[in-house]
Order: sequence, then structure tokens, then C-alpha cells
Amino acid sequence: MEAHTQGEALTDTHHRTATPSLPCHSAGRRALRLCVWALGMAWGTEVAAQAAPGGPGIYVCVDAKGRRITSDRPIPECLDREQRELSSTGATRRVVPASLTAEERERLEAQAQQEAAERAKANEDRRRDRALLSRYPSQRKHDEERAKQLAQVDEVIASIHIRSQELVQQRAALDMEMEFYKATPSRAPAWLLRRLEDNAQQMEGQKRLVADKGLEKQRINTRFDEELAHLRRLWTPWAGQVK
Repeated sequence: MEAHTQGEALTDTHHRTATPSLPCHSAGRRALRLCVWALGMAWGTEVAAQAAPGGPGIYVCVDAKGRRITSDRPIPECLDREQRELSSTGATRRVVPASLTAEERERLEAQAQQEAAERAKANEDRRRDRALLSRYPSQRKHDEERAKQLAQVDEVIASIHIRSQELVQQRAALDMEMEFYKATPSRAPAWLLRRLEDNAQQMEGQKRLVADKGLEKQRINTRFDEELAHLRRLWTPWAGQVK
């Protein structure tokens, strides 16, 4: 293994450099024992100093079956759970978090998309508030715009009523023509019957237009009422500037 290779290289280097400085060539046994002890201490200290910072790590985990597994690389059986990388001294160098499953990644992506959508909506709300305040700096401006839009609809309704009156007069003239055929309506000419039918359809159309314009006025008032309630919150001194 790599650790053994480093130790052997270090021992060889130590013998080449350190042995001449110690009395290992002495003939006495006492001096020889001291020499061997000193060399061992020096070798152990140097190996520990070099191996601790950047030596190969050992990965440790307990898999789904409760087995304790060690390896010199990340353990495939424990990708779904936490692993610890240990140094050569047994100290925890770092904790490797569990890898995400496909379902977890999808859930996180969905959450990120939702948060992005919420931020986009918040930004859009702030932009709309700034535009609203710019357009209606006071309630007077808002009331003027409401009255203007309602007046435009009233003008259309007035023109519809004028047309309806014309149709009523037209119908009266047609009814006078039908007086000649009151006893026998089936003998009335086809052109007269067509004009009567057309007049009736146009009058019904005018009634529908008036009803539609009445609903449009309701929608305008509802929208302006909602805007006014929102603007009152923005106009209050403690609401602060819309950022």
C-alpha cells in the first residue's frame, strides 16, 4: 500500500542522512541500543508529520444492512447516507453528505422553481405598485379616471338608446302597413314581413347591448374599488416607499 511505500522511502532516507551523526558504529551494546531507540523515535515523528496533513483518507460508513464498511475511496453502498473520511490517525477529516436520489432532486428543483416564481411575482407586484402610484398619486386622480371611463360607456349606451328609438319608430310605420292585412296576415307582402322580422331582431340586439354595457360599468366600478382600496394602503404615510 501507499502508506507502507512512503514509510520505507522515509526510513531509507533517514538511514542515509541520520546514521552517520549517531554512534551506531560503536562496539558497546548500550550505545547500540540508544542508537536504535533514537532512530525509531525520529522515524516515527517524521512519518506522522508528513502523513497527517495530506495522506490518503479512509472512508467509513454503516450501510443499510447495519454493516460497518471501510474503504480508501467513497463507498457505493453508502451513497444514500453519510460517510466519514478519516485521516491516517483515525481523526475525522470531513463528513461526506448523502447523495440525492432522483426523487429528492426533482423535489428540490420543484421547490427552487416555486421560489423563483414567487420572487418573480413579488417583483411584478412591486413594479405594478410603482406604476399605479405614478398614474394615481392621489384619490382625486383616481376618481377622475373612473368618471372618465364610466362616461365613455354612458356615451355608447346613449347611442344605443337613440338607435332603439329609431327602431321603435320604424316598427310603428311597419305596423301601419300591416293594418291593411290585419284580417288576413298571410296575404301581407314578403318584403313587409322581412322588414318586420329584421326590426324585431335589431331591437333584441339593442337590448343585449344595453345589458352588456351595464355589466361593463359594474366591472369598471369593481376594478376601481379594488384599486382604490390598494392605493389607500400605498398612500398611507407608514406604508413607505414602494421599492
